Amino acid sequence: MCYTLYMKALVYKDTGKIELVERPMPVLQSDRDAIVKVEVSSICTSDLHILRGFVPRANKNTVLGHEFVGEIVSVANAVKNLKPGDRVSANCETFCGECWFCKRGFVNNCEKGGWELGCRIDGCHAEYVRVPYADTGLTKLPDNVSYENALFVGDILSSGWWGAELCEIKNDDLIAIIGAGPVGLCSMLSARLLGASKIIAIDIDETRLEIAKKQNLADYFINPEKSDLCGVIKDLTGGRGVDSVIEAAGGKNTFELAYKIARPNAIVAVVAMYEENQILPLPEMYGKNLIFKTGGVDASKCSELVKLISENKINTDFLITHRYKLDDIVEAYKFFDTKSDGCLKIAVV
Repeated sequence: MCYTLYMKALVYKDTGKIELVERPMPVLQSDRDAIVKVEVSSICTSDLHILRGFVPRANKNTVLGHEFVGEIVSVANAVKNLKPGDRVSANCETFCGECWFCKRGFVNNCEKGGWELGCRIDGCHAEYVRVPYADTGLTKLPDNVSYENALFVGDILSSGWWGAELCEIKNDDLIAIIGAGPVGLCSMLSARLLGASKIIAIDIDETRLEIAKKQNLADYFINPEKSDLCGVIKDLTGGRGVDSVIEAAGGKNTFELAYKIARPNAIVAVVAMYEENQILPLPEMYGKNLIFKTGGVDASKCSELVKLISENKINTDFLITHRYKLDDIVEAYKFFDTKSDGCLKIAVV
């Protein structure tokens, strides 16, 4: 006799509606699958975008969540680099590693995947999750890297690293980062590691700017509501503007700020996800010759990031400001949405 086993899972029911329910435990479906016991997960702003109805490709009645770490329970027969008992960090993207895009590092555009977990297929805000293409999407953790150390590897740390890489940083570059939220803070530490000479942190939240200062992630800290941002940038750069901008805020006017503070021939890397269309005033910026790079993160450097964490060159533990149990995840979503009490990231255990 065969019995169905059940688990707790947070399901996206409809716009504005989520519910913690019992769902059948996932099973292996393909020869590159793995089943992972979720040890710690986190709520991402893109989960809120789904909840608000701003992600048309998201499927209703899907378990939310894509940012997590855990222990492998079982693997299908084609997965040779992982085994049950391995501790792993998960990539926010599902990618085959074999298609035209994957071979060039554009894993966000994988012909067989992309952002699937917690969007189009069941994600990690549950006790267990099925991970397709587990051999590419899961990264084994060294013994000296804890679950919380690696919680952000596959999403916000990858996003920050990707944004910094897009800037093609040179050793004397002055980089401005708009938004001192989790992705912006990860962009700062990434830009520093990739060789930026000076970093400008920009945010209207003084608490977040103070975190960036305390963590030594930037050299200048500007609140546009309290300072003439463009004027300060001109003073810092001899009137040129910054060498590159990472837009990690996604606010109503932050895209406009990004191209205004960039010097001619600069790179503007947009890693933020917007809920409204943005305007690109080409006549106004004609002759400035800006290069815009934008889109969903290509999270293809997870192994390198885990290695940097293992070597104590990256530490994102400070991002975890609050912890909730899975039983209380609906309340955690409400709290995360308010961004109150100095909340950066929540660990769901």
